[in-house]
Amino acid sequence: MGIDFARSERSRLGIEWEIACVDRRSGELAPAAPQLLSRLGSSAGFPHVTGELLTNTIEVVSAPHHRVSHAVGDLTRLVERAAAYAEPRGVDLLSSGTHPFSQWFQQQVTPGKPRYDTLIDRTRWWGRQMMIWGVHVHVAVEDRRKVLPIIDGLLTYLPHFQALSASSPFWAGETTGYASNRALMFQQLPTAGLPPQFSEWSQYEALAADLLHTGVIEELNELRWDIRPSPKWGTIEVRTFDGIPTAWEISAIAALTQCLVEHFSRELDAGWGVPAMQPWFVRENKWRAARYGMEAIIIQNAAGDELLVTKDLEQLLPALAPIAEALGCSAELERVRDIVAGGASYQRQLRVAAANDGSLKAVVSSLVRELRESLTPV
Repeated sequence: MGIDFARSERSRLGIEWEIACVDRRSGELAPAAPQLLSRLGSSAGFPHVTGELLTNTIEVVSAPHHRVSHAVGDLTRLVERAAAYAEPRGVDLLSSGTHPFSQWFQQQVTPGKPRYDTLIDRTRWWGRQMMIWGVHVHVAVEDRRKVLPIIDGLLTYLPHFQALSASSPFWAGETTGYASNRALMFQQLPTAGLPPQFSEWSQYEALAADLLHTGVIEELNELRWDIRPSPKWGTIEVRTFDGIPTAWEISAIAALTQCLVEHFSRELDAGWGVPAMQPWFVRENKWRAARYGMEAIIIQNAAGDELLVTKDLEQLLPALAPIAEALGCSAELERVRDIVAGGASYQRQLRVAAANDGSLKAVVSSLVRELRESLTPV
């Protein structure tokens, strides 16, 4: 089968932010999304708010923009609108890779969506476990020939993305010992996890044809890889990120993503190619970042050199600074340093729990407060 890749404007980006609804008094997840969506209204255009797998979740989606700040501005305006409808109903909003203590079996699947029904019917217990939230960043690529090499290059930085966004140290009331429990849970779905590393677009087309023929997938977007081509939009979609609690952290991580895609695109323009790593190194890096987060010692290259992920970021950010200036996201990229200095969300959540005698309700309150305060620019 042939898979067309839509024409798109180079390095333009869009962001999807999954938001959980929680009951203000108990801190438990609340099935409030259908009611909020009925008030917010549906839209076929961008930006917009939509539902997700569970009735406790809304997803806010930006329009495509050349500047990170404009895409994040779309998101904050949408979340502010949703919060205005949620507040008088006793519902708060938060974003995190997992909820600290709610139970998966108490959550309701969004009705009337055949693709969700099919997912749950096929995956059963693991599908029902998907009480998780994430952020997806699309970056446009103007030439289909660049897509697969850039994805291979981005896989080298998957542990950086995962460590910076890690926000799921708790699961169903337990401390998991992982910075991103979500990362390892999500890959249990049969078409999720790390993407294959293809050398030719025809290999991607052949895989998709095989999976469609055998009924593994019914649509291309059911390939839920951590980083994937998004042919419909002409983008590369980075789906590695846990739910990110604040708008400013989204801006930092989106800027890092946009700059890396543009960096690799320039390398290809110059005829230099993009360095890639062995799949087994990529897999090991994902596990290390999920387990240790900002304390992960990651594999840097195909030679097997290793470095603490935060030290690698210290070297990476200056190298990307000229690209950030060209893309108009220098301030946002610099905020990556703030995440490193102040701690990723999983670290902040663990600190809040420790300071409140292990109270996970206090963690929920902290996440609600972080999101609310981040909607107002500093």
